[in-house]
Amino acid sequence: MNAVNDLHAANAVNAADDAPRDLLTVRGLTVRFGGLVAVNALDLSVREGEIFALVGPNGAGKTTLLNCVSGFTQPSAGSLTFDGVDLLARSRHQRAALGIGRTFQNVQLFASMTVLDNLLAAQHAHLRASFAASLLPFGPAIAEDRRARAHGRDILALLGIERYADVIAGALPFGVQKLVGVARALALRPRLVLLDEPAAGMPQTEVTQFAASLRRWRAELHVTFVLIEHNMSLVQSVAETVCVLDYGRKLAEGAPTEALTSPAVLEAYLGSAGAQEVGSAER
Repeated sequence: MNAVNDLHAANAVNAADDAPRDLLTVRGLTVRFGGLVAVNALDLSVREGEIFALVGPNGAGKTTLLNCVSGFTQPSAGSLTFDGVDLLARSRHQRAALGIGRTFQNVQLFASMTVLDNLLAAQHAHLRASFAASLLPFGPAIAEDRRARAHGRDILALLGIERYADVIAGALPFGVQKLVGVARALALRPRLVLLDEPAAGMPQTEVTQFAASLRRWRAELHVTFVLIEHNMSLVQSVAETVCVLDYGRKLAEGAPTEALTSPAVLEAYLGSAGAQEVGSAER
């Protein structure tokens, strides 16, 4: 795993600071699609090195928020900064180069390419050899390609799926494809990874394994994760901070137990009578 350790050394230096700093800052973010307000004046901050969970019903604005951070959606108002850099002034390609990786609900791999080639494609933003150099059978482009392949195989080994390196991605079971999507995001050498429902479709035994793996990847690669997830057992086992969204607005934010049992969240999900009943039971 030397290649992985070397390539993520800078992340380790940043993570070693005594006081975790804000890596991603969202202020007043608003997204409108016609008359629909998908995200409504949202404020939140993600600290470097934490696992931050976004939860809420379908249509709450969770994926729209990730789309804004990764550059797939342009907000109507507000600001997004990544380690002090204005993301709204950067293209999707530039955001990837800054160290923002992303997975998707429906995977979106290059289905006709091998797993390893998917990871090589993810590293494109970091390649420095010119097009002309890449045509030569020798020189810096060959060395760069060799390093990228070694890094890709190291990432696959870290996720326990190295045996699929030369398999066509579209031929793999959906659960393995989801892991390849995570591997592709990690191959980018990211500081921040946005995970959109990574445990969807997993049986609970695999969810438990995924939770342990997520904590291990964070520790070994010094990566910050923002996680959208409906599986509350996963959220409660890995997240330091949970933000609950509903109709694009923040209902609560804090430690998992605090956020998920706040009066505003209980009332939104259970109604006022249900929230009072839960409150009475807790007392």
